[in-house]
Amino acid sequence: MTGMLAEGALLVTERGDQVEVVELLGSGGQGEVYRVRTADGGQAALKWYYPACATAEQQGIVQGLVARDFEDDRFLWPLAFVPAVADAGPGFGYLMELRPDRFRGLPALFRRQLRTSTVALLTACLQTVEAYQALHSRGIAYRDISWGNLFFDPANGDILVCDNDNAVVEGDASGIGGTMEFMAPELVRGDPGARPGTQSDLHSLSVLLFMVLMNHHPLKGRLELAIHCLDEAAERQLYGRQPVFMFDPVDSSNRPDPVEQGAVAHAWEAFPQSLRALFVHNFTVGLRDPSARVRESQWRDALRAVLDAVVECAGCGRQNATEPSATGPGACWGCGRTLVLPPRLVVITPPPRSERRILLRRGARLQQHHLVAEPARHDYGDRTLVAELVEHPSRPGRFGLLNRSDSAWTGLRTDGTTQQIAPGQTVPLRAGLELDLGPAWALVVAP
Repeated sequence: MTGMLAEGALLVTERGDQVEVVELLGSGGQGEVYRVRTADGGQAALKWYYPACATAEQQGIVQGLVARDFEDDRFLWPLAFVPAVADAGPGFGYLMELRPDRFRGLPALFRRQLRTSTVALLTACLQTVEAYQALHSRGIAYRDISWGNLFFDPANGDILVCDNDNAVVEGDASGIGGTMEFMAPELVRGDPGARPGTQSDLHSLSVLLFMVLMNHHPLKGRLELAIHCLDEAAERQLYGRQPVFMFDPVDSSNRPDPVEQGAVAHAWEAFPQSLRALFVHNFTVGLRDPSARVRESQWRDALRAVLDAVVECAGCGRQNATEPSATGPGACWGCGRTLVLPPRLVVITPPPRSERRILLRRGARLQQHHLVAEPARHDYGDRTLVAELVEHPSRPGRFGLLNRSDSAWTGLRTDGTTQQIAPGQTVPLRAGLELDLGPAWALVVAP
């Protein structure tokens, strides 16, 4: 496969660093991506624009993003602008970090070619929400949130947002409007005064979350199946002029076809009402009123609560996203067997006081973000691990909480006596056990 740049071509960034083209990695709508070797012997990725896309406007956007120096490991952010040189031909580009091989594109997920889990998908959604929240909080609108720009690790749900060269300062009218399937209805219709921004990003974000969890587009029900030719005019009707949510509680005209689209109906029922309610709101009221769309903080709180309420079916082993506030167990989405809820760890954070409820399923983990009311970021990695549910090595079926933090806990037994749990030690799991974790208190509650 050959591209615009030859192997071995030498380029110089705007700040004077030389890079050498190694190989073409792929191509897209705006340009090609190459692996390059940097002056210090490392490697990076170079996006090089097609001549038709290498406009002065796009150059200004890229240079602005580089100058902003946005540091967030969930984004492959433009690191350095690379101007054209005589040997490379017309165009320009920018450097970014290489995408690690563990991250996969969403098309493989939609084609069911990836082995993943409910926990990983919920984690990917939570990370995606927080990533765009971080971007929006800095006054930047992404404007092209879609399945093509998000990559995730199917093993643990880590995400990477790529193609960040269309993000602009909120209110800037330059650049693209988005991908039709993800564009807000007011942009699809071309309403007077409508322009891409954080409000339209919220619609696109909701579409993306729905597709990750349900493996289907929220507006593609029976109405899409009735379209003989899904051309641009038909898409504008479906996404802009008369959009109808598949599960609109009032308008049933776009329900999933039970034969052709039965899988999305089954997936919809597999998620708790608290999460479904946000989708219903965003794809009914939010379709008509951009100011009423679900905010990132609302998605964050709902996804976090559901993620902490996942339980495995004792019959088939499938992970079930249960209702966080439910008192009954419900049934497994896979085999229909009644779920057995494990004990729950209730964590009380310091002021502003909040309550976290974590189901202690096998492998359950308590992270640092569980101990604070408003964490800046939900990190489920080992570096933020506080406690982990472990099984007794010689007594199967007996579990305890292993202290994975750097400080000792104080445990209060039901008889009023106390015990110290040093780092690396395990406290047996029993209902009524109270733990002073330092920044927060925790109570083990029987199912």
